[in-house]
Amino acid sequence: MVSAGVFVGLIVVVTILSKSHADRNVYPSAGVLFVHVLEREYFKGEFPPYPKAGDSSNDPITFNTNLKGYPDRPGWLRYIQRTPHSDGVLYGSPTAEHVGKPTIIEITAYNKRTFETARHNLVINIMSTEEFPLPYQAEFFIKNMNVEEMLASEVLGDFLGAVKNVWQPERLNAINITSALDRGGRVPLPINDLKEGVYVMVGADVQFSSCLREVETPQNQLRCSQEMEPVISCDKKFRAQFHIDWCKISLVDITKVVAVHSNRPDPGTGVLPDIGEYNPPSESLKSRDYFTDFLITLAVPSAVALVLFIILAYSMCCRREGVEKRNMQTPDIQLVHHSSIQKSTKELRSMSKNREIAWPLSTLPVFHPVSGEVVPPLHPDNYETTSMPLMQTQTNLQNQIQIPQQQSSGKWYS
Repeated sequence: MVSAGVFVGLIVVVTILSKSHADRNVYPSAGVLFVHVLEREYFKGEFPPYPKAGDSSNDPITFNTNLKGYPDRPGWLRYIQRTPHSDGVLYGSPTAEHVGKPTIIEITAYNKRTFETARHNLVINIMSTEEFPLPYQAEFFIKNMNVEEMLASEVLGDFLGAVKNVWQPERLNAINITSALDRGGRVPLPINDLKEGVYVMVGADVQFSSCLREVETPQNQLRCSQEMEPVISCDKKFRAQFHIDWCKISLVDITKVVAVHSNRPDPGTGVLPDIGEYNPPSESLKSRDYFTDFLITLAVPSAVALVLFIILAYSMCCRREGVEKRNMQTPDIQLVHHSSIQKSTKELRSMSKNREIAWPLSTLPVFHPVSGEVVPPLHPDNYETTSMPLMQTQTNLQNQIQIPQQQSSGKWYS
């Protein structure tokens, strides 16, 4: 895949084993992607063998990595391990400010079967190179890859080979790889083998090719704003293995980037200034008088409640007029009316309790309108009057005499 005279920079990390089996020395270059695989096979010798022969590879082993003397790793170094049955990977891109400063990473392996641990040290010696950083850098977003898949040397080599075919540089190197989750991406749904996506930054020593510049055309920018895929002529050279989101590609020429320097204050020593000795409070405390607090808390509210009680008692008991005084101030005619209403009310209530005392007028004997005969009431003396209506129709009278009616010729008939 690499033609004569063209150098594609893959990750070549020189590893020197120390005399101590627990230490490793690696020599990455500043500005170039660094990848170190934590192989489970390397740590299995630190743990007792598996009871069944041939099943030692089934031990679940996880790794914890941190900078020696600190709880976490350096800012440029990342770590990933999907499952306890897969290898862990340390990766990142060291910068020039880390050159000449050995970085010791403590690697602790945990065997979840035996609950034992093994600790090794990885010494990272960052080297400086005159070729880096490369002036032209492009960052691709690959949608169908996870970060650990992209870190594999074969997959990364295939991607750099495809980029070389469309860019044609003299030197091409992978600068950094970042998971989409580290950029604020969301964890994909576990369907259709969806991947989280990965950002790959590469650098070259020549100008960007016309194919990569096609993303900056107004037509493709419009399609990206409408969430449509842009039309890129060289996309077919990646499509067989890598699905690139061309709307998220970033092309940077670091020779034209204006450096922004911020004035930061000089850091201090981190030691607080001497303000003298600490004088704790005296053990002998003065007694405090709580009588004032008692008056404010209990006496004052109680006095206010007592005054209100006296005012209410005077209003309800001492200000009453009485019935006699009320009657003296009331006109006589109003008292007579009131007395008559009371008497009528008592009489009606007593009649409702005993109806045999006096019959209603509707139940008294009536006179026949024509003959003048007295018609007795319908009921005897012992008749239940509670269900009898006040007015009776003449058709229901027992001893009713028919009234003669006048015929049409003017004669009466009975």
